[in-house]
Amino acid sequence: MFISLAHAQSFLGGAEGGGGLGAFLPIILIFVVFYFLLIRPQQKKVKQHREMLNMVKRGDRVLTGGGIIGTVTRIKENDELVIEVADGVKVNVLRSTLSDVLNRSDPSSSSGGSQSSSGPTVVGPSENKSGGLLGGLFGGLGPRK
Repeated sequence: MFISLAHAQSFLGGAEGGGGLGAFLPIILIFVVFYFLLIRPQQKKVKQHREMLNMVKRGDRVLTGGGIIGTVTRIKENDELVIEVADGVKVNVLRSTLSDVLNRSDPSSSSGGSQSSSGPTVVGPSENKSGGLLGGLFGGLGPRK
């Protein structure tokens, strides 16, 4: 008697016995959403920061992680820079502590090239105005002034 009721319940749309892929579908969807909203933009930002650090050269105006703004006067080794923060005041910093390059020196204008330049250009992570997927959806914050 109980067995026939159990079979009748399964035929009438009761609880299904096998979950299969349907049980993992919400977890898979959450992972996909996290990947596109969090993981991928963060990896892109880290890659841009690493490229910016590799492009730092003498004469660039930089911002350190501690908030010190200065001009790169010498690159001692591959990972150490000498930054002049005031007249005659030089500080040794690691390249990895830089958070942004504010002004990039233009080597063609210092060598007397024929190109006219309006001055140094702003580069670095602040150059990306889209702000990732959410910034594109909501318009981003734009450059701060």
